[in-house]
Amino acid sequence: MRFIVTGEWDRNRLLQLIVVLYAIYVIGLWFTNGMLYFHKMSLDPASVVAYYLGDEASFRQPRSYQGMVEIAHFHLFAMGMLLLVLTHLILFVPVRNGLKALLIVVPFAAALVDEGGGWLVRFVSPGFAIVKVAGFVLLQTSLAALIGISLWSVFVGSSKNYVSGELPFDEDEFR
Repeated sequence: MRFIVTGEWDRNRLLQLIVVLYAIYVIGLWFTNGMLYFHKMSLDPASVVAYYLGDEASFRQPRSYQGMVEIAHFHLFAMGMLLLVLTHLILFVPVRNGLKALLIVVPFAAALVDEGGGWLVRFVSPGFAIVKVAGFVLLQTSLAALIGISLWSVFVGSSKNYVSGELPFDEDEFR
C-alpha cells in the first residue's frame, strides 16, 4: 500500500518487472491447470462423475479417499499461496474498494468450490458434478481476470488514477 500512497508504484520499475514475471508464471499455471483438467474430464458433468466414481467401460477406478486427501493437501496450500499473492496485487489497481473486494473474494471462493466439488461428487452425490464444473470455470475465469488486471495495472494503470473511495488504512502511518 505504501507504493500507492507515496506514488512509488509508477517509478519502481523493478517492482513492476516482478509483477510481470510473476504473471508469466501464473499464465503457465493457468494453461497447465486447464490441460490437467481436460486430460481427466470435460465440462460435461457425466465426465466428472466418471472421473470421481469410476467407469467400468473404460476400466477407471473410483478416486480413493487417500488419493483425494493427498491432492487436496497440496492444492489447498498451493492455491492459497497463489491467491494470496495474486489478490494482493489487486491492492495496486486503481479501482473502487467494492470491486477490489469482489476480485479478492471470488477467486478464493471459486478455488474452494473447485476443490470441494470433487469431494461432493465422490462422497455425497453425483449430482454435485455441476458444482465441480462451475468451480473450475469460475476459478479459471477469476485467475485470468486477476492476471489481466495485474498486467493492466503495470502497463496502463497509474497510482495517479487511484480512486479508492476510502483508504483501508490510516494515511498517517506512511508519513
